[in-house]
Amino acid sequence: MKEAIHTDKAPQALGPYSQAVRHGQMVFCSGQVPINPATGAIEAVGIEDQTRQVLENLTAVLKAAGCGMADAVKTTVFLTDMGEFAAMNKIYGEYFPAPCPARSTIQVGRLPKDVKVEIEVIAIHP
Repeated sequence: MKEAIHTDKAPQALGPYSQAVRHGQMVFCSGQVPINPATGAIEAVGIEDQTRQVLENLTAVLKAAGCGMADAVKTTVFLTDMGEFAAMNKIYGEYFPAPCPARSTIQVGRLPKDVKVEIEVIAIHP
């Protein structure tokens, strides 16, 4: 049976979806964008600060599901400019302990609210 995960420590859904869904031990986190959950605004401008906010949001969602970043097994990163990959990757590396999750990184034409980065995570609940 699936269970919706919700926390006020991450931005509220911008549409008809859950912040995450747990099914058995699997936790599927929706893509997060760099919205500050306290203000509901996008305050981060550069790719580093946007990536950090996205990962803080994901940390909060995973915590609400009883997980942490160490439980992540797969991520997908969406970037509007692959030229910013190295800067995103530097911040990303600060959040995932070894062994790091499998990852795909894709350049897209546009993201919600015209942000630079969106990241989704799949984790295994311990």
